Amino acid sequence: MRAFLSDENLMSTTPTTERSRADHTTTARTATSAVHPGYRTLWRWHFYAGLFVMPFLLVLAITGTLYCFQPQLEPLLYRQKMVVAPQAVRMLPHNALLAKARSAMPADAAATTAVIGSDPRRSAEFVFRLADGTRQSVYLNPYTGEVLGTLSVERRFMQVVRMLHRKLLLGKPGELLMELAACWTLVMLGTGIALWWPRGKASVRGALVPRFALQGRPLWKSVHAVLGIWLALGALAFVLSGLPWTGSWGQQFKAFATATKLGAPEGAWGGLPLRSVLPGSGSGSGSEHAGHSAPTGAAEQSGSATADASHDAHAAHAGHADMDSMPGMVMDDLPLPLKPWAASNSRVPSSDLPATTEADAPTPLSLAQIVTLAASLGITDGYNIVLPNSSTGVYTISYFPGNPKDERTLYIDQYSGAILKDIRYGNYGAIAKAVSYGTSLHMGRYFGVANQLLCALISLGLAALAVTGFVMWWKRRPQRALGAPSRERGAPPMRGWKAGLVLLGIVFPLMGVTLVVVWLLDWLVFGRAARRAGTGAG
Repeated sequence: MRAFLSDENLMSTTPTTERSRADHTTTARTATSAVHPGYRTLWRWHFYAGLFVMPFLLVLAITGTLYCFQPQLEPLLYRQKMVVAPQAVRMLPHNALLAKARSAMPADAAATTAVIGSDPRRSAEFVFRLADGTRQSVYLNPYTGEVLGTLSVERRFMQVVRMLHRKLLLGKPGELLMELAACWTLVMLGTGIALWWPRGKASVRGALVPRFALQGRPLWKSVHAVLGIWLALGALAFVLSGLPWTGSWGQQFKAFATATKLGAPEGAWGGLPLRSVLPGSGSGSGSEHAGHSAPTGAAEQSGSATADASHDAHAAHAGHADMDSMPGMVMDDLPLPLKPWAASNSRVPSSDLPATTEADAPTPLSLAQIVTLAASLGITDGYNIVLPNSSTGVYTISYFPGNPKDERTLYIDQYSGAILKDIRYGNYGAIAKAVSYGTSLHMGRYFGVANQLLCALISLGLAALAVTGFVMWWKRRPQRALGAPSRERGAPPMRGWKAGLVLLGIVFPLMGVTLVVVWLLDWLVFGRAARRAGTGAG
């Protein structure tokens, strides 16, 4: 650490003439090379990585912290819609609530998702898709059926925060930028640790506490270095647990996990043909169709409730909601806010509807029956049900709790109640299990509030790292120049670091392309400008 600070003191000197500037550069290079050969090469790559990552790191840190506290923040933001006073009466049946929600929406709106919970202080929520393709949530008092209001799913505050976190609200280009930022964070972490690593007389213990006796840029560097080393493990965990959800590399990683049998079991990711069957149709029998049937004696089951379910299926089938059961559709295509990673590529089954007249069309099971069936399977709270918005659709139950071992994804025949597929944590492969735990920890869901606070601490620490890095650059920035650290004369081969960069480029191809681009820009543009100026931006 002392070596780093002595170099920074040299760098912070402001020469008054061109000659003293040259002397200063030569002295700095000599001192740096003497204490740590290869130091400037590492610093240069650390600078480029930080320059690119810094703004994205701030966005990721702020949005990640906000999204982590979604369970606490949303009831505060939308208290009038989401919070109700508990009453000493039973909640209304789910079918009755769905009917009241439908009456509050336009006639051409289709109910897509039911949010099922048991908290006596929370309102009931149903999601509808409008004719223009947008979605709205309807909130009701579960005791009285009073409609408390609606929210646009796309404009909901936490959804905006989530889309900022994932793709900067820029669609696919933004998603690729965020993926690149995560990959370049690995370069920033690796070079940062190497620059911090104590050498010579410096001790590890002395390098773990900021040297507050320093002043100016050396103090900022001491704080930046110590903060970075304390946050390195958490930052690495954040990056590695977030990458499987990215749109480019994450999809390739899913394909790899599937091909190596380390993801979800065969069939969960499209390996088996899954079809539901109509009661009495006699088709599609087999092991996939064996299982539970919907309870027939549930208190909530009634003629009007069943008619409501039938209305949803047949009305949607006549309009735009047909998209809910297109051939080849997977779990990711369904209107769900969250879903287990291992099941996100699972093929959605479809019903084999026989040729019948509309008068003889079978009646789908009601939402109440599906809720009762889920309870009989041990799923009672905090899950979503995707409604079968076409005559060939199925009920999809997605249970995504804090503990990955309890994750469940079920596809249920909308007519017979047969369980077509039940994907559980025990069915996952090794990769899917690891990703599930990483996701739960990443989102602050695994061990409650303590997990949320830990994630917030790491996120805000990374934001502070970006700020201190910016201040360090600002304090030493040259006029009309980028300020990249100058190249080191006689630098060692550093084959290990070069091999590491090549390996990163192979594992993350998108990053590999940018590595080549940065290297070319460094050599052809910034390096030439620096040689012309004859200065080292130290």
